[in-house]
Amino acid sequence: MTVTVTADLAISLDGYIAGTDVALDNPGGDGAEPLFEWIHNLASWRERQGMTGGDENRDSELMREWFDATGAVVMGRMMYDTGEEFWGDNPPFRAPVFVLTNRPRPTLVKEGGTTFTFVTDGIHSALDRAKAAAGDRNVDIAGGASTVRQYLREGLVDELQLHVVPALLGDGLRLFEGLGRGVRSLEPVRVVDTPLATHLKYRFGTASRAGTRPS
Repeated sequence: MTVTVTADLAISLDGYIAGTDVALDNPGGDGAEPLFEWIHNLASWRERQGMTGGDENRDSELMREWFDATGAVVMGRMMYDTGEEFWGDNPPFRAPVFVLTNRPRPTLVKEGGTTFTFVTDGIHSALDRAKAAAGDRNVDIAGGASTVRQYLREGLVDELQLHVVPALLGDGLRLFEGLGRGVRSLEPVRVVDTPLATHLKYRFGTASRAGTRPS
């Protein structure tokens, strides 16, 4: 069974997925509010946070689609550390999460089906374990920027969905920085335009995937 590896991120029009000075007490970085504020009233997002209400619209449908399609998640240690307190005892993933780290820690079992497994032997090991856990659903590379870049650099991402927010941050963490030389072809899958964001979904061409990326 082939598991699709995805990356699904909100991004500013000038290419930033976080603001400046990202820290444990400032997970999105300074000036990054426009990247995330459009999500907070979506009914599907609120449901995953244990809340009721919210807007049922096309943006919410796309968020719910991501939740339903994702069977396992890979993230970096910084993303985990900055989200741990906010996510609480019932994180929104409801799936196995594999955390890249050089600081071992026992697996954490949370409510709702979320587990956090801390992987110390690299991005390939984390991805292999996530694929084994995902069943017939996708593996999502959730972040942060450095983690997504590593998987993009190695040609390990099959599908990329960007929620382009109509804002210019001017500075922060860029997604497509330091990926190395070489053309990577992408096939457009879908464009959904809403007042909150333009949702772009692409599939990487076979020449851009693992083992065949141009040098």
